[in-house]
Amino acid sequence: MSALLSGVAVGFAVAMPVGPIGVLCIKRSLKTGWMAGLATGLGAATADASYGLLVALGLSFSGLLAQAEMLQLGGGLLLVLLGLFGLRGFFFPAPKAEIAAPARGLLAAWFGTYLLTLANPVTILTFVGLIAALGSASASGPYMLVLGVFLGSLLWWMILVQGITMLKSRLPLYTLRWLDLASGLVLVIWGGAIAAGA
Repeated sequence: MSALLSGVAVGFAVAMPVGPIGVLCIKRSLKTGWMAGLATGLGAATADASYGLLVALGLSFSGLLAQAEMLQLGGGLLLVLLGLFGLRGFFFPAPKAEIAAPARGLLAAWFGTYLLTLANPVTILTFVGLIAALGSASASGPYMLVLGVFLGSLLWWMILVQGITMLKSRLPLYTLRWLDLASGLVLVIWGGAIAAGA
């Protein structure tokens, strides 16, 4: 049980800082609906659990870290692309204020976010530090630790999506268009900085 609770704490702590994935989750929750936001968070939680599994099993990250620059470049460019799509939504708004997310769109949101989170070298280093610091919990129950990481990360995304969904009903419709501009600029600048850092 201690491994599970430790994993929940790690997953929640890693997911909580609002970075580019948080911006994507907020945007999709407001624009497309809570299911799209939750699919985005689920993709991040799955990636967190994937890294948690690798670290908990004691696998070496030396090969992956050697490719950190390429991962950083690819992830940064993908964020720039997503930001440009957001800017397009501002300058060329869709005729409807809200578009329902089909099942295929939810799968794409999950998988795209999964890849984005995997491509972030900071996530790797964070898990190496946090799970290594847990020591005995990782050794005594690696699978329970990974389950906890997944549940803790998912818990944060559920809280965020619920909060944004409640806020959405109080926002005028025109603010959704300005959200495209704001989130698009944030993602382009953030992604450009990440890619440049590679």
